[in-house]
Amino acid sequence: MSQSLLSTEPSPYEAFPFSDRCRRVWDRGDHLLIGVSPGNSYFSARRIAELVRWGRESFASVDLVYADLHVEAQYEAFGYPAEQARRRAAKEVKTTARRIERGVAEAGREGVGVHALSDFLPDREYRRLREQVGRALREDPEFRGAAEGMARGFLAGRLAPGQSATAEQLAAGLRYICAELPFFLDTPRLLDVASSISCYHVELPLTPVLFGPGEGLRAEPEQGYAVVRPSPAAAAA
Repeated sequence: MSQSLLSTEPSPYEAFPFSDRCRRVWDRGDHLLIGVSPGNSYFSARRIAELVRWGRESFASVDLVYADLHVEAQYEAFGYPAEQARRRAAKEVKTTARRIERGVAEAGREGVGVHALSDFLPDREYRRLREQVGRALREDPEFRGAAEGMARGFLAGRLAPGQSATAEQLAAGLRYICAELPFFLDTPRLLDVASSISCYHVELPLTPVLFGPGEGLRAEPEQGYAVVRPSPAAAAA
């Protein structure tokens, strides 16, 4: 991971573009995509407002995308009856959407887009990218290993200490993650922007695969990735 972007002014967040290529995409300043996970307490309304305000200082436009696909499958994989899983998932997604709405309103920035993943299901480019993800999952051992590592990390918060995910739980986690991956591959095509940085507060196991050298499924040149997290100075304030 490259060094934090430097600024002469104190900043509430610090950014770590994954590679020199990602840094160049960042420096273009076209677009920032903020991915929001349902049920993740990190994404409070206040945090979202801060991220939006901070993002608009460096980028011409900002969009937020939140996951609302395959959430119920995870509850089912953990033993919830189908109807109860559906209700819990719907509640979790609705809570996330409302939190995003409050945060964007609090940020007071014009032109910030908010999208559910399900909004893109009719989109031809989203479906094309999702098919590429599915093919890589079947045919590319490196990709599958990283994707499974990402799924296990995601599922860890729902497991008891020392417990490992079952095959059914891992499959549910993979479906959830793979629905998000088109936005790590080609957000510019999906949102009609010249270039884009996808950001999250930790580096994901798939980051070195999608944004590294080599063959197989890789992000488009206009797509970058950065870890964006609260700066130590802001945390100490």
